[in-house]
Amino acid sequence: MKRFAFFITLTLVLVSCETKSGYFKIDGRFLNLNQGEFYVYSPDGIISGIDTIKVDGGRFTYEIPCGNKGTLMLIFPNYSEQPVFAEPGKTADVKADASHLKEMEVKGTKANELMTDFRKQTANASPPEAVKYAEQFIKDNPKSLVSIYILRRYFVQGSNFNPTEASALADILVKAQPDNIRLTKLRSDINRLKVSTKGNNLPFFAGTDLNGKLVRNKDLHGKVAVIYTWATWNYDSQNMMRQLKSIKKEAGDRLALIGISIDANAEECKRFIQRDSLTWSNICEEQLFESPIIRKLGMQTVPDNIVIDMQGRIVAHGLSTEDLKKQIKDLLK
Repeated sequence: MKRFAFFITLTLVLVSCETKSGYFKIDGRFLNLNQGEFYVYSPDGIISGIDTIKVDGGRFTYEIPCGNKGTLMLIFPNYSEQPVFAEPGKTADVKADASHLKEMEVKGTKANELMTDFRKQTANASPPEAVKYAEQFIKDNPKSLVSIYILRRYFVQGSNFNPTEASALADILVKAQPDNIRLTKLRSDINRLKVSTKGNNLPFFAGTDLNGKLVRNKDLHGKVAVIYTWATWNYDSQNMMRQLKSIKKEAGDRLALIGISIDANAEECKRFIQRDSLTWSNICEEQLFESPIIRKLGMQTVPDNIVIDMQGRIVAHGLSTEDLKKQIKDLLK
């Protein structure tokens, strides 16, 4: 009888530890972060908008309905981002030191364990070394969801974009995952991104800014111009905006700026812009990276930027803040 009771108790414990079918859960604990919060969004639609995750006593739990595999991006208090890969009915166990987030460990699924190994491999690597590791990872793991993230992160976003290399790696993944609709879309995005490479004319676009003003590419003709992405939760993009504000103050009408927010809440964007006294047009379509203008211009990350000369040609895409400042000043000479 005691033995029977033991098995009943064990079964109940095991069932209680499992994630419900059709849900995905993250259980985590932080060192050096007892109380606080961070954010989470999904670049491939696993969740809509941006959620907040509370940390209490160094621990947190986050559970969502989940019908398909996908990627969640965790945005930490220091504004760094790390991916966690969701699967229906699974739990990911996260362990991280808040002062060394690049070494975050995620266990519980094969995809997250692969990503953890890759994080450790690249934690102290130089940028060229990290790109080599990324290429090899994709070739070694063409069926993994992690390879899609790595392709986007190391070969598509910003100044990393190399159309030939990105297309070749995307072809490897599509061959291994022929039914993955999101991957097929990414390959299409790579082809579309070619329009925003150096030397091309800026594609036609039109949108409405947060003050209801129509914004079009023809408004930029005859000026040095920068179109950039930003978010209220991304420190690097906010720093870039403030640097642009300083340059704009000196350049006046010779420099045109258009900001595109990837936030899910336009009112929050408007409050941020008013607080920082930003006077140029800012657009927020509340669709994150699915924003039609973002997609039209081939912008893939935050912060991102496109620099246009007075003839309407793209002279740079995806510069760091320091390189962006130098490029603008050179064009304004």
